[in-house]
Amino acid sequence: MRLLFGSLFAFAVAALVGLGMTWLTLATGTAFGAVSIGAWTAWPKTGTPGIDPYARAVIARTGQLPIGIGDGVAFYAHSDDKGRRLDGRCDVDIQGVTPTARFWTLTLYDPDGRLVANSVNRQGFTSQEILRDMDGSFAIRVGPRARFGNWLPTGGVEHYTLVLRLYDTPVGVATRSGREAPMPSITAQDCR
Repeated sequence: MRLLFGSLFAFAVAALVGLGMTWLTLATGTAFGAVSIGAWTAWPKTGTPGIDPYARAVIARTGQLPIGIGDGVAFYAHSDDKGRRLDGRCDVDIQGVTPTARFWTLTLYDPDGRLVANSVNRQGFTSQEILRDMDGSFAIRVGPRARFGNWLPTGGVEHYTLVLRLYDTPVGVATRSGREAPMPSITAQDCR
C-alpha cells in the first residue's frame, strides 16, 4: 500500500513539474535556435520544416504566422542595447542600418501581440517610407510625444515590443554575429 501511494505521489509530482515547465516554456515563447544580434533576437528555423516542438506549440497557442525561411526573418526586441525593458512612456532611439534586404518593416506591438493604438494610427515604418541620412543610415524616435523626422508613437503603453521583419534577405540560420548582419542600435533615453 505504501508503495502504491509513493508511486502515485511521485507520478503526480512528475506530472505537475512537467506540465508546469511546458506551460512556462510556452508562455515565455522559448524556442531553440535563436540568433541574437545586440538587442534583437530572431528564430529563423520557425519558418522551416525543422521547427522545434516548443516553437510549433507557441505558434499554435498564439496564432502568429511565422515568416517562411525563403521569404525572410523577423527580429524581436523587448529591451534596449543595455537590457532595459522598452517603456512606452520614455523616448527610445533606433539608429543605424539594417542588413541587406529587398524590403523591411519595423512595427510596434504591445505585450499581448497587438498593434499599439495611438492618436495618429502609425504602428510602424517600411524601408520605402523612412527618411534616411546621406550615408543610408536612419534614426527613428519611438516615444509618447511627437518628434520631427521618423517618429513612432507609443501611445504611452507601459511596455512594448519592436519587430523588424527583413524580406528577401541572406540573414537567417547561418547568421551568428553582428559582424555578419549589422542591426540598428536601440538606445533608451531618460524618462522626463
